[in-house]
Amino acid sequence: MHPVLIEIGPLTIHSYGFFVAAAFLAAMAWTCREAKSRGLDHSLVSDLGFYVVLGAILGARILYILINPVYFFHHPLEMLMFWKGGLVFLGGAILASVTGYWYLKKKDQPLWPWMDAIAVSVPLGQAIGRIGCTMAGCCYGGVCELPWAITFTDPNSLAPVNIPLHPTQVYHCLAGLVTFGMLLGAKRFITTKGILTGLMLMLYAVFRFSIEFFRGDYRGDFGILSVTQVIALGVFCLGLGIVLFRNRKTAK
Repeated sequence: MHPVLIEIGPLTIHSYGFFVAAAFLAAMAWTCREAKSRGLDHSLVSDLGFYVVLGAILGARILYILINPVYFFHHPLEMLMFWKGGLVFLGGAILASVTGYWYLKKKDQPLWPWMDAIAVSVPLGQAIGRIGCTMAGCCYGGVCELPWAITFTDPNSLAPVNIPLHPTQVYHCLAGLVTFGMLLGAKRFITTKGILTGLMLMLYAVFRFSIEFFRGDYRGDFGILSVTQVIALGVFCLGLGIVLFRNRKTAK
């Protein structure tokens, strides 16, 4: 693929960084739309987005570094070069949730309506961000002999070159689009606040856990599972817990 999107003299725009930025902007724009439809103060989206983006980038990079400690021990300066690739979505989601929760509590905002507004936007951002993964070659798949295998040829790609691989980046992108569509359809019938958030977490966890079997990059080992699969199981349980908790609160 093309890790570098534009290179004009000293100006270099990396594909990964460009699409990650586009993903955050799209997610913020859709969050603003959802906030308006729910009667929330949508003027807070820009400030909320700042803290969420900051938490997402830090959390995603920290988890990536923790999964690859040996490499970064020998290349410490590359810890800061996130625009070249190397963000783990689950790590970003965790820290972004913490910073977002802190900001909403600080502004005395209703938690669940805001969480639902953000929940619809997250898979949209994920789908766009995964285009950057495809361009950069990170999050690559294992060897694949299927017709839709993808072969990276650019020597600057993070994926192994000249080997047909599972296009796991595309799998993730499609999973984000499917989740986004399902949430848009489901929100018409869901009236209990918080259910949409739980549903998003469950859908994400199922897709992430499944796609992990086709990944070829190292994501840490936890027995027969990867570290991210274990985290995905935890995310699914969290989503299910939210759904059950919110349904129970409504039933009382």
